[in-house]
Amino acid sequence: MMRRRHLLCGCGAAGLLGLVPQAARSEFALPGRFEQPDIASDEGGLWALMDREEDKLKRSRFLLDDSALHQYVSGIACRLAADHCPDMRVYLVRTPYFNASMAPNGMMQVWSGLLLRAANEAQLAAVLGHEIGHYLQRHSVARMRDARSKSGFAQFLGIALGAAGAGSIGQVAQLGILASTFAFSRDNEREADVIGLELMHRAGYDPMEASRVWAQLIEEDKGENGGGAVLFATHPAPDERRETLEAAARALTGDGASGATHAERYRAHIEPVRLLMVRDELRRRVPDSSLRLFDQLLAQNGRDGLLLYARAEALRARGKPDDAGLALAALDEADGKPGRPPEAQRLRGQLLRSRGDTDGARDAYAHYLNLKPEAPDAPMIRRYIETP
Repeated sequence: MMRRRHLLCGCGAAGLLGLVPQAARSEFALPGRFEQPDIASDEGGLWALMDREEDKLKRSRFLLDDSALHQYVSGIACRLAADHCPDMRVYLVRTPYFNASMAPNGMMQVWSGLLLRAANEAQLAAVLGHEIGHYLQRHSVARMRDARSKSGFAQFLGIALGAAGAGSIGQVAQLGILASTFAFSRDNEREADVIGLELMHRAGYDPMEASRVWAQLIEEDKGENGGGAVLFATHPAPDERRETLEAAARALTGDGASGATHAERYRAHIEPVRLLMVRDELRRRVPDSSLRLFDQLLAQNGRDGLLLYARAEALRARGKPDDAGLALAALDEADGKPGRPPEAQRLRGQLLRSRGDTDGARDAYAHYLNLKPEAPDAPMIRRYIETP
C-alpha cells in the first residue's frame, strides 16, 4: 500500500497524566513509517472520518493566520518525529485552553491556549513529543480495538460525528473533549511519556521542562474557578505526576547537560499573536484563574507592558474592593514598557472614571485616541471627552 500521513493519537494534552517509570528508556528505536490502512478496515474507517473533519478544519475561521508561527511549530514537531515528519500536518487553532491532539490521519491540532501558557520551546516540545509517542506506539488503534464491539464502535463514531456538527469553535473543542473521553490506559500514558522525554532529549531540548509545564498547570488550576487546561475536566492533577516526570528526566540526562529551552526564540515567534491570545484568555471570564496565569507569565517573561495590562484587566473584571487600585498600579508599571497595547490607556480611563476622576479619565481617553484614532469605540470615547 502507498505511504500516507499517519499519526495515531487522539489523547490530546490529557495524555500527560500517565505515570513515568523511575528510569527513562535509553535505546528507543523509531519504527518505520506506517502504511495507509485499507478503507474497509476499522482503522481505515476512522482515518476516513478524520479526513472529512480535517477538510472542515482547513476552512475554519479559528485557524491562526500566521505562516511564520505555523512553520515554526511544524518544525518543532518535525524535529521530534524525525523520519515521520512527512506524515504530519500541523494546525494552529484559536481557542484559549491548554491542549494539543493528533488524529489518526495525521492531523495535529495545537491550541493557542497552549502557546500562551508554554514558557519556552522545550515546554511546547514536551507536549508534542508526548503526542508523537502515542503515535509511534499506535496506541489509538489499540484503544479503538479494545472497545470495538459493534455498539461501542458505533458510539465512538457517533460522538465524533456529533462533534463535527457542533459548529465553529465548538467543533474543535468537542473533538478535544472526545480525545479525552477515549483516554489511553495507564501503561499507554507511561510509555508515551517515556518516549516523549527521550524524543525531547534527542532533539536537544531539556527534558526537565516536561515537569515544569505540568507544575505551571497545577498552579493555574488552583482555586474555585480552575484553570485553562481541558485535561483537568476529566482527570485529576496530582503533584506526584510532576515529581515522576522530574525523576524520569533526571534519569534520562544522568544529571548532566540538560539541553536547551530556547525561551527567547519561542517568545519572538509567538509575539505577533500574543495580544490576541491574551484577549481570548480574558474572554474566558475567570479572572482568578487568569491572574494566576498572568502572574506566572510575568515571572517567566519579565514585567512587560502587555502582561501588566492583562493583569489590570483581570483585576478590573474580578472587582474586589482593592482591585481597582491594584489595576491602576499595574497600568502605571506598564507605562513605557514594550508590548503595552493602546487599550491600556482606555482601561486607565475606565478605572479613573469609576473613581470619579473625570479629568484624569478624559486625559487617559485622549491618549488612547492618539494611539488608536480608528478604534471601533473611538466615536463613543470622543463624545465622552467632549461632553461637559
